[in-house]
Amino acid sequence: MDDAVQDRLAIIEVVQNWALWRDAGDWERFRTVWHHDGWMSATWFQGPAEEFIEVSRAGFDDGVSILHFLGGSSVDLNGRRATAQTKMTISQRAAVDGVLVDVVCTGRFFDFFEKRDGRWGIVRRQPIYEKDRMDPLDPSAILKLDQELLARFPEGYRHLAYLQTKIGFTIKLDMPQLKGPVVEQLYAHGRAWVQGATSAFPA
Repeated sequence: MDDAVQDRLAIIEVVQNWALWRDAGDWERFRTVWHHDGWMSATWFQGPAEEFIEVSRAGFDDGVSILHFLGGSSVDLNGRRATAQTKMTISQRAAVDGVLVDVVCTGRFFDFFEKRDGRWGIVRRQPIYEKDRMDPLDPSAILKLDQELLARFPEGYRHLAYLQTKIGFTIKLDMPQLKGPVVEQLYAHGRAWVQGATSAFPA
């Protein structure tokens, strides 16, 4: 097996470990998927990986129910730099106006990787939100959403943002979606990173 194949497999393993260890609450192992300067972006959080670990742990302990399911991965590799895109769904369960619901959001994780001291780790994770839906757990339940509030959120994660707002989170409104200038800018940053840019973020 050549080095490039081994590197791709190692990167995909990190992506898989992120979802397994985060959802299981295995925080010490979850910490190992990041580099020390790792950065996480999500609808409800944008900040250093270490801070993300702590707020995720607090939410887990308080009963916040967010799970991740992964599909295929594609890795762009250049020496010690790489990006990985992985199909995923985010599933969150909570009560909305007294009705227990599941929201499922489909998209991709877009990860900026670097190999340091022989170890691949995440430098930046940016989800791309493509579409979502909300379903009551009880099919006979009547759920009436505030259409004015719902319309404030981007189409790709509208129902996820609605639920998260209802339970007290502040939502970032300009996350990358399937199309548009924000996701195109993300792709450009990814290409620059793989080619050796000094930062995983735009200047």
